[in-house]
Amino acid sequence: MNIQGWAEIALTLGLATLLGWPIGVYMSRVWNGERTWLDPVLKPVEGVFYKASGIDPNRSQGWLGYAGALLAFNLAGFVLLYGILRLQGILPMNPQGFGGLTTDQAFNVAVSFVTNTNWQSYGGEATMSTFSQMVGLTMQNFVSAATGATIAAALARAFIANRGEGVGNFWADLTRTTLYVLLPLSFVLAIVLAGLGVVQSLAASASATTMEGGSQTLPLFPAASQLAIKQLGINGGGIFNVNSAHPFENPTALTNFITAVSINVLGWAAFFAFGRSALAKRDIKALVIVATLILSASAAAMYVIETQPAPALVAAGVDASVNMEGKEVRLGAPASTAWATMTTGASNGSVNSMHASYMPLGGGLQMFLMQLGEILPGGIGSGIAVMVLMALLSVFVAGLMVGRTPEYLGKKIEAREIQYTMVAVLVLPLAILGFAAVAAVLPTALEGLLNDGPHGLSEILYAYTSAAANNGSAFGGLSANSPWWNTTQGIGMLFGRFVPAVAVLAVAGSLVAKPKLAPSTGTLPTHGGLFIGLLIGVIIILGGLQFFPALALGPIVEHFQMLGGAF
Repeated sequence: MNIQGWAEIALTLGLATLLGWPIGVYMSRVWNGERTWLDPVLKPVEGVFYKASGIDPNRSQGWLGYAGALLAFNLAGFVLLYGILRLQGILPMNPQGFGGLTTDQAFNVAVSFVTNTNWQSYGGEATMSTFSQMVGLTMQNFVSAATGATIAAALARAFIANRGEGVGNFWADLTRTTLYVLLPLSFVLAIVLAGLGVVQSLAASASATTMEGGSQTLPLFPAASQLAIKQLGINGGGIFNVNSAHPFENPTALTNFITAVSINVLGWAAFFAFGRSALAKRDIKALVIVATLILSASAAAMYVIETQPAPALVAAGVDASVNMEGKEVRLGAPASTAWATMTTGASNGSVNSMHASYMPLGGGLQMFLMQLGEILPGGIGSGIAVMVLMALLSVFVAGLMVGRTPEYLGKKIEAREIQYTMVAVLVLPLAILGFAAVAAVLPTALEGLLNDGPHGLSEILYAYTSAAANNGSAFGGLSANSPWWNTTQGIGMLFGRFVPAVAVLAVAGSLVAKPKLAPSTGTLPTHGGLFIGLLIGVIIILGGLQFFPALALGPIVEHFQMLGGAF
């Protein structure tokens, strides 16, 4: 632990937030249909899509129509990807000669990428053909990220409407976000990464001679192009089994820094885009401050935890000032902990170190960040949408204390909005703790664990937390490629993605019909320190009270066992 490490973490987190502001302004212009500098090139292309599909981009949909279109699109995406994975063995661009996936694994992978989770119970280089990677998975990396953005765009319109009816057009929002935001940025980043040494090849493999004179076959894939969208789209699924710890995907400290910043930049951009689109820049700045404070404190705590020596090594007289188990020596503890914090605070899930090898409290903190609802800053659009729901709960609590009808961004918050909000908030503990409780006593599920005791429970908790929170990172040790784990995690992903999405759109539909109110003397300011403190309390208490007992039996008990010399 030194000043260089602290500076590296601060620079990584800070630059992602700073870059998010100008990109957020641009993203807001895209959401609002305003003119952008890419219009001369992309406007005709956009028009072709609308004409070919018979879409009128100016026709606004009610929240039910918007939600129906969102669900129908994602169902079609699931069916298409499932078919690609099952038929992989007879499809083109398969120089590796891989066969199709089993029924349960194809279900899990298709759900995983459609829900923006990108959980992988397989080794990418040993399972997926080039066609499956480029056409199946990469396409979903784009459209699943764009789907999250549409939710935030619809909610922002609800706050500026005055007794309106529609929340926008899903098809237009999806098309514009993909075409104007994700594709250009991913193209630029892919070129940069390929130039910096990230592999981009359609060949199956390359042969190499080792230092001992032996031969080795190295799998090759178009990694740079998928790496760009997996980070910018806050997806996380990698070409290689060890994800961004692989030197073909993350060869240098510079590529590590660029891709780490890329994890959160569009998540923050969605915050700023929402503030501009909802005409509430000061209020959304408060939400940015809340997310930044929690994320920064978590990064600091994880850096402190991971730069302590393991007690067992100290007792054995081994010189180990930093816990480097599971971390790349070429990257070090600061880059590893910064990445781990950002990937679990967002719904990204990519890794450059092995999370199961962190100290017990470090692994527990990673779970806790996901259990907060992936709002730090979360996915593109989905993060800010759920954060706004947390803000609604906060003003509701404040309204109960002073006996006034709560308001947020000029809209009265009443029982219906809070009911929809609670549906979105409670689905996460239901999916995580419900499935974990069953798995902890079911022999079929327990067969997949590498460890028993508290660490075994942590493997179960982490798996369902990552799935339901649509994160996708993994706690090493769990063999999740089995019918039980593939199926139940897939169900958890579906609940964690689409129940909150529909709940947010229901809130938007309720708010859009309400009058826009001017602030009064009794309105709680939602941009000052008082509200920031209240919102932090609501977020921490919701996460802490719901998940603390489970965490106490897993990583916290394991921590005390470690201190007591149980390992």
